[in-house]
Amino acid sequence: MPRFARTGFLRRIFAKITFAAAFAAAVAAPALVSTPLLAQGPYKVLAKWNLGGEGGWDYLTADPGAHRLYITHGTRVEVVDSQTGKSIGAITGLQGIHGVALDDSGRDDAGRYGYISDGKANAVVVFDRSTLSKVAAIPAGNGPDGILFEPATKTVWAFNGHSRNVTVIDTATQKVVATIPLPGKPEFPAADGKGNVYDNIEDKSEIVRLDARAKTLTATWPAGCEGPSGLAIDAKEGHLFAVCDKTMSVVDTKTGKVLATPAIGDGPDAARFSAKHRLAFASCGEGVLAVVNTAAPGFPTIEMLPTQSGARTMAYDPMTDRAYVVTAQFGPRPAATAQNPRPRPSVLPGSFTVIVVGR
Repeated sequence: MPRFARTGFLRRIFAKITFAAAFAAAVAAPALVSTPLLAQGPYKVLAKWNLGGEGGWDYLTADPGAHRLYITHGTRVEVVDSQTGKSIGAITGLQGIHGVALDDSGRDDAGRYGYISDGKANAVVVFDRSTLSKVAAIPAGNGPDGILFEPATKTVWAFNGHSRNVTVIDTATQKVVATIPLPGKPEFPAADGKGNVYDNIEDKSEIVRLDARAKTLTATWPAGCEGPSGLAIDAKEGHLFAVCDKTMSVVDTKTGKVLATPAIGDGPDAARFSAKHRLAFASCGEGVLAVVNTAAPGFPTIEMLPTQSGARTMAYDPMTDRAYVVTAQFGPRPAATAQNPRPRPSVLPGSFTVIVVGR
């Protein structure tokens, strides 16, 4: 399911809008923000790139060295130049996609392949990054969603939302080498580069730690907030940043202790971390990008940058210190029926947009 409709956030927003005219006025505003804004911070909106097309979207992945953004958009992956916003191409013929992971292992063929979690196909699709052509489809669990490349073992991990497990793929052979059960519905994963993989368990409000070499679950901890979605990591300091509605939970990677819960916006879906600037980011559907100073005592929130309603997924490019969020405009909410008591608003064709944030 597209991330713009994955939690109750938009249902809560649109339930307050009783007529189409009122809705149109709300989405025309630059951001729908109920969170008090902080003083002027270091970041601002630099550009907006209209990509057009139809349908919903999910994860974004940055490839800093190649100056590319991979954006999952319905049944295709849009590939965009991250400096200009110009289209490089697209990977098409997919069924219902969620995320993209890139093999940057340092092998001779590193940088050649990418991996797409195709949730509706129950598969991980391998593609050639130079030609954007599909080269293989590897069976996964039921509903692969979050996906990452784990560098210590050179494996790809696809977290299956419906079967509540993770499929581990050896990138040298493109074969499944393990399926690991999870205690609930997985969301965003993160890796520390040392052989540990972490993932939010959304329905249990937990975080799990997995050993990538042994391919086993090694710890389960309370997330410190309800329904965690996005997850980022400061591998050097050993901090995880899990995001829930209006809260970022800072968790110690060794003990699972909750260190702080700084305020963010409502309806977040993604979290990212800048090692250079010691900042954690949360993109929030209410229309703000929250910035948290992880080097300061108490992990204070230093900025709530207005973006646009629905902009809740994100990629971050550490080379340029830029964040990219995506959203669109929405049509009127359909009338409720007995079969569909909470209908979702449609995405207006041609309105899909990338918002570029930097200094």
